Amino acid sequence: MQADSEKRGARRPDSEQSAPDSMTPPSVRAGGDGAFSDDGKNTIASQLADRLREAVVSGALPAGSKINLSKLSANLEVSLSPLREALARLISEGLVVFEDNRGYRVAPISLANLEEITYLREEFETYALREAVRIGDSAWEGHVIRAVHQLNRIERDAARVETLLTWEAAHRAFHLALISGCRLPLLLNFCGAMMSLNDRYRRTFLLRTSGDRNVATEHAEIAQGAVARDADYACRKLREHIHRTGTNLRRHLVETGVR
Repeated sequence: MQADSEKRGARRPDSEQSAPDSMTPPSVRAGGDGAFSDDGKNTIASQLADRLREAVVSGALPAGSKINLSKLSANLEVSLSPLREALARLISEGLVVFEDNRGYRVAPISLANLEEITYLREEFETYALREAVRIGDSAWEGHVIRAVHQLNRIERDAARVETLLTWEAAHRAFHLALISGCRLPLLLNFCGAMMSLNDRYRRTFLLRTSGDRNVATEHAEIAQGAVARDADYACRKLREHIHRTGTNLRRHLVETGVR
């Protein structure tokens, strides 16, 4: 995993800077291909949650910024009902907070929050991986192999944002593929939420550096251990992988003044 952080969101956790009057960065505005409609598979609320989640994780909606429902509703061209439903989902994931008399805002960032996320990922993802190694079938093995192959073929270039976004999607898919064989849906949902919270601290660092170590090798080692059914090796490599990222992110946050 790549150590990144959120320079755009690298503000003190009690900051409450307001987002621009338009409230909505281009990445989360409606119009054209960005319009929302119930297609029978994904409700408007689900589409809104996906779009807003990406905006928060990427830093397009900065940590601590206020969310004005009326402006957001107007800019996204949706009613308040599905918007509130989408925000409720992000609250449950820890990406948005709601406070009486203060309304909605993007969850702040802090060293303590990062450390908790890192600890939880180390504990729960390695547990899920151990279970996947124990009971995962051949389809799971193939899923892991395809995911790591696709991820490691992508070249990241800090000068080309599109390559970073493609890598991020493949990176998440790989980590989810690793643990998908555990057959514990509640655990998988929790791990997915922790990954999103962690990614808030990674994205902008990746934009600056394209990475700071050979994560392709790290991913390959984890995958090889998993499909070889060597749970101890695979889980050790995954824990080290997550821990290194957390350590690097913590160092970066301290350098940028986040406490």
